[in-house]
Amino acid sequence: MGVRVLMSSKIEQVIDEIEEYIDNCKFKAFSTDIIMVKKDEIDDLLRELRMKTPEEIKSCQKIIQNREAILDDAKQKAQKLLNDAAVQTNELINEHQIMQQAYEQANEIVELATRQAQGILDNATIEANNVKASAMQYMDSMLANLEGMIKQSIEVTTKDYNDMVGHLKEIDNVVTANRAELVPDVIDNETSGDGGKLEVI
Repeated sequence: MGVRVLMSSKIEQVIDEIEEYIDNCKFKAFSTDIIMVKKDEIDDLLRELRMKTPEEIKSCQKIIQNREAILDDAKQKAQKLLNDAAVQTNELINEHQIMQQAYEQANEIVELATRQAQGILDNATIEANNVKASAMQYMDSMLANLEGMIKQSIEVTTKDYNDMVGHLKEIDNVVTANRAELVPDVIDNETSGDGGKLEVI
């Protein structure tokens, strides 16, 4: 839970700013689902997001490195337990009068130390893997949301451009037709030359 709070501090702030900007954009005339977006403002927000993302990835890597340090520390502690068990085993064996008891106690100490060492290693490994998986899943979710927003913006912008070109062609046809009605001879001369009529594409 603590990892998610740390990671969301910067990227989610920028995402919130983008969502707030989109919510405040004006709708296109006679439309209820197409908004007018200022390219420089949305570019600034996306640029800020791109700058923040590497920082968050570094934070995740630092957390994972810390977990790896914990795992290394656990290994050292486990090894120390095994070494201490070996020392105690040797001390007990050297006590000739309690040889049998020494063997039994030595076996118990080694078994207990081994269980404790394995438990420390297992817990440290599970914790490190959980932190890494959560970090990667969160970053993938944030990038997927951003990808969807960018694709939607591209679709809206492409549609608006195509609509604008279509309207301009319609206006050009109307203007040409009106001129032909007013001065048909002039229009015929303009459209019958070598160059032909210039068409807007």
